[in-house]
Amino acid sequence: MILSMSGVVLLGTVMFLFFRKDGLKGSHACVSTLFGFYLSSTAIAPSIKAGGESLAGLLGGIKF
Repeated sequence: MILSMSGVVLLGTVMFLFFRKDGLKGSHACVSTLFGFYLSSTAIAPSIKAGGESLAGLLGGIKF
């Protein structure tokens, strides 16, 4: 749950920055949001979730 919430916050922040700085239109943001909701209910959603978790594990394992 923590990973998904931080992912939502990160993607929301990126979307907000695009909206404010790069000219993302409100309609583009709505389409992106709807696409995400529809994609989460498809059969490929577990694969996307597993890919996101492995990427988070990879990034979490980086030592500076």
